[in-house]
Amino acid sequence: MKRIYLITLLTTLVLTGACAQNIHEQNAKKATELLPSIITIDTHNHIDVPMEKSQLPAPRVDLRSAMKRADMNGVCMTFAVDYVKLKYEGHAYERFPYAVPISFVYDDGKLYFHSALSGHKVDAIRHCDKASFCMIAQDDVIPEKYTTEFRSVIAFGRIHIIEDEEEKLAAARLLGNRYNPHQDEALQKEIESGLSRMLAIRFDIEHLTGKESIELTRRR
Repeated sequence: MKRIYLITLLTTLVLTGACAQNIHEQNAKKATELLPSIITIDTHNHIDVPMEKSQLPAPRVDLRSAMKRADMNGVCMTFAVDYVKLKYEGHAYERFPYAVPISFVYDDGKLYFHSALSGHKVDAIRHCDKASFCMIAQDDVIPEKYTTEFRSVIAFGRIHIIEDEEEKLAAARLLGNRYNPHQDEALQKEIESGLSRMLAIRFDIEHLTGKESIELTRRR
């Protein structure tokens, strides 16, 4: 069985600037001096949390008191993919979702993408066809109001590698015409040289939802 290695997903809370005023002044000064010159600060204690039902119930931890005793002012949460031994190929994909920015085209209730022939994204799609897709149509920061004027859409559905050659060709044409329209000759040359070295992917939308800021709604 092929062993799968994944990068640890790390989410870190850092208190600086105005937030630093809420912690000890001395520690805030040290933090603001250190942060620009280093990559990470790795002085911490570990608190293990259960990753499987067999590990329940979890030990009760008074995090606030533990942080106070250790003079800590931030929390770093590390979700270790290899915490529990992988039992079979593809097991890692059942633990954590995978997100990736991607070019797309929409046509008749479906989204189409293209991809290299192999890679983490392709492995994930072949293992599980459930997926979601997010597009940010607008995101204008309004500094003086401490807000943003945003508009976004999220789609939920099933994602597939296109196996049919005619459908694959059609998807490639849709993508090409979206990003470089009215260039039929150039697109044909690109397809002839690159179609065999790419995958076409189809996302069948089952549920679609959107959201926008109240400021944009009021302008309608």
